[in-house]
Amino acid sequence: MEKKIVKTMLGGVELSIETGRMARQAGGAVLLQYGETVLLATACAKQEAKEDQDFFPLTVDYQEKMFAAGRIPGNFFKREGRPSTDETLITRLTDRTLRPLFPEGFFNDVHVTVTVLSYDDVNSPEGVAVLAASAALAISPIPFNGPVSGVVVGLVEGKFIVNPSLEQMNNSRLKLSMAGTKDAITMVEAGSDFLTEEEMLEALKVGHEAIKTLCAFQDDFIKVASKEKWNVTLKQIDADFWSVIDKEFTDKMVKALKVAGKLEKYQAIDAVKESIAKFAVEKYGQEWVAAHKFSVSNAFDKLESKEFRKMIVADKLRADGRKLDEIREITCEINVLPRVHGSALFTRGETQSLGTVTLGAGKDEVMVDGLNTMFKKKFFLHYNFPAFSVNEVGGRPGPGRREIGHGALAEKAISYAIPSEESFPYVIRIVSDILESNGSSSMATVCSGSLALMQAGVPLKSPIAGIAMGLIKEDDSHVVLTDIAGLEDHLGDMDFKVAGGENGITALQMDIKITGVTFEIMTQALEQAKKARLQILEKMYSTISQSNPELSKYAPRIECISIPEDKVGELIGPGGKNIRRIVEETGAVVDIQDGGLVKIFSNNGASMEAAKAEVMAIIREPEVGETYNGTIKRVLDFGLFVELFPGKEGLLHVSKVSDEFIKDLASVYSVGDKITVVLEKKDEKGRLNLKRG
Repeated sequence: MEKKIVKTMLGGVELSIETGRMARQAGGAVLLQYGETVLLATACAKQEAKEDQDFFPLTVDYQEKMFAAGRIPGNFFKREGRPSTDETLITRLTDRTLRPLFPEGFFNDVHVTVTVLSYDDVNSPEGVAVLAASAALAISPIPFNGPVSGVVVGLVEGKFIVNPSLEQMNNSRLKLSMAGTKDAITMVEAGSDFLTEEEMLEALKVGHEAIKTLCAFQDDFIKVASKEKWNVTLKQIDADFWSVIDKEFTDKMVKALKVAGKLEKYQAIDAVKESIAKFAVEKYGQEWVAAHKFSVSNAFDKLESKEFRKMIVADKLRADGRKLDEIREITCEINVLPRVHGSALFTRGETQSLGTVTLGAGKDEVMVDGLNTMFKKKFFLHYNFPAFSVNEVGGRPGPGRREIGHGALAEKAISYAIPSEESFPYVIRIVSDILESNGSSSMATVCSGSLALMQAGVPLKSPIAGIAMGLIKEDDSHVVLTDIAGLEDHLGDMDFKVAGGENGITALQMDIKITGVTFEIMTQALEQAKKARLQILEKMYSTISQSNPELSKYAPRIECISIPEDKVGELIGPGGKNIRRIVEETGAVVDIQDGGLVKIFSNNGASMEAAKAEVMAIIREPEVGETYNGTIKRVLDFGLFVELFPGKEGLLHVSKVSDEFIKDLASVYSVGDKITVVLEKKDEKGRLNLKRG
């Protein structure tokens, strides 16, 4: 296979895509190089769909090889294991971008893999992963309505930067991962330091301009490297059967959609589905139904979607009777669990999140290991979605991609409100357990987590609330919905989540099922989301308006002391002798960090004070002229060695012990005796000379 390559510049860095050199047996394979970051993307598919397949089985995997950064995995087996959180999140971003761009009715198995082979510690693979995946699909024989490209946008010193370097991102107020086609935006995931709606829209526009350029770049690559696309048969509903079902069951479906209550509504809708199946057998016979399973099943889906969308777009009615911009009823409770450090129960309609906060010390930090240098996180959020929350049985052990993604979004939203380590040196863990679910449990998590933090006494920069917006688009008409329920998410075209405080946005996520969303729609969605967010915050304020001034009596206490770096060794002592003694004698934990920051952790006030006193005594410098109640440590012929405080001894010469002559000091003084002395002077070697006080 002949090697083919195209090149361009992106943000002053060379970007190239090539094919024909690696993974040549894959349906589509590209090697993307951005600076010295290299990704291999492959796309494979089955040429025929399974006989009874009635959904699109797309699998996307993003994986980072540790050798790419010149590192060996830190686990026991020293090889790559299960995907990291970052790998899972980038996998989700790529999947969400690609999925809407396959033809309707295309149900062939498709597997897209993006592998990081080299990482230069400057140019993030996240910014070009979607581009690589799209290019692999675009040149493959797999039907695909691309190209699509992705970028990361940062905001550094008031300037928007496309695909910022790692150093720039560390100083950015924004991390916006987005993707789109030449015509519209298809996916958004963002965390921001309270950006306004206007600033976020500007960032999206900057990103989309770069995306247009990258899509044109892909077009050039497709012209020279594309394979002929398969001529596949797209599954469609039998037209005559659909016409009959539409006529016979429309009224029943409309009635079912208007039933109040999630479970009751779903039962009514399921009854319509059963009626359609029964009707099909009676009218067409069992043999016909067996041969047309897809038509029978999808005629119901099409009817449900058609009437649901018509109700909203044409009649401006929502299935639960709300106005288009109306939020469901909200209740907030705090301190719902007696022994935890902070707890809150947030209920919005039929979605309920139990948020809990646990405060810990340095040893509780999470170690994050990836392509970049290993680092520690002091704030993290875990999201759980048990089966009982939607009245189902079973479940699976451990979090899946959905739980990881929802938890990461909520963590991102709240992270910008977390106080600095200097002002609040605790490790903070939030757990959100979803107890009921009918739409946007991730945004309920943001609200319950924020409430629990305030109840726990964490001094937030601002309380954070979240809301999910929806979209129904028919031809040239569209409706943006506030606070979408589960059915509106399932049958709608967009799930647009926005979280933030009174002064701006901290997190943004958009998933769509159509080929793109215009800036007009995004502007309207952001405006409605801001109005809703402020309403939710007002409701939260009525429960707790600011963080409690005191921590829970069950929460640990941490105090920080800054000491000169040249005192660190003295505090640790030979072989850790001093630190071990303090821990054993006081029961507190003493953690010494870079820069001379000493953290003292204790569940007991007396233990905390004792440990602080010991630390201060060791690092304390004796002052000339100051009086000390010292302890005799050694008695020698020429004088007494007196400990002024732990770690500091001085010599009280025999001539200064007393006004009277003492022939034998040992006959008068013993080791351990207390004696009052004054520091007379320090010599050039730091030795302390004492006199009687």
